[in-house]
Amino acid sequence: MGQLDRIIQQPSIMGGKACIRGLRVTVGMIVGQIGAGQTIESLLADYPYLEREDVLQALRYAAWRAEERDVELSVA
Repeated sequence: MGQLDRIIQQPSIMGGKACIRGLRVTVGMIVGQIGAGQTIESLLADYPYLEREDVLQALRYAAWRAEERDVELSVA
């Protein structure tokens, strides 16, 4: 997993959701916009305070979270 130094989670920002650099922009919002057909370029135009690496890290973080699996452990 590459470094995700732009993704933070703090209870005081957006209720602890994963956000970009402490901004009130969540990973979920970015992924949702990309999933709805918006391009990275159009996101950057709509949110000029975002950087290309912000969007790329949000997508990498979402992909990583989607691959997580819960494993039930038996207690002996």
